[in-house]
Amino acid sequence: MAQYKLNVNGTTKTVEAPADMPLLWALRDLMGLTGTKYGCGISACGACTVLLDNKETRSCQVTVSEVGNKKVTTIEGLSKDGSHPLQKAWVEHDVPQCGYCQSGQIMAAAALLAEKKNPTDADIDEVFNEHVCRCGTYQRIREAIHLAAKGGE
Repeated sequence: MAQYKLNVNGTTKTVEAPADMPLLWALRDLMGLTGTKYGCGISACGACTVLLDNKETRSCQVTVSEVGNKKVTTIEGLSKDGSHPLQKAWVEHDVPQCGYCQSGQIMAAAALLAEKKNPTDADIDEVFNEHVCRCGTYQRIREAIHLAAKGGE
């Protein structure tokens, strides 16, 4: 096992882990950041999505040794009190049902909005075609993203 210094949610954290440990498990098991969910383990569902240097990344497929100096942002890093525009828009549009996929969905939306300030429905659909929401709230996800893009007005 080796020690890794990871920049997670703006704080440097040191973890001792095998080089091949997925970032997902380092976040959940070693750092106690359980907002990032395990869904499938093969990068197919998106529940484990975090941001690496503001890019959407499946944490089940990135090892702690691959993270290096990249900034990791988890759902806990968006805001401590749920005040991020996406989190507020999610609530306003009643997006969460079972809630399991929601942290990954919100993180993907954050990456999209960082890249495109006013995404079209097609832009949103392109990102969310690769995210699984068993409850089927895709229309509400789209509406929430549009609301957050407008600043939550």
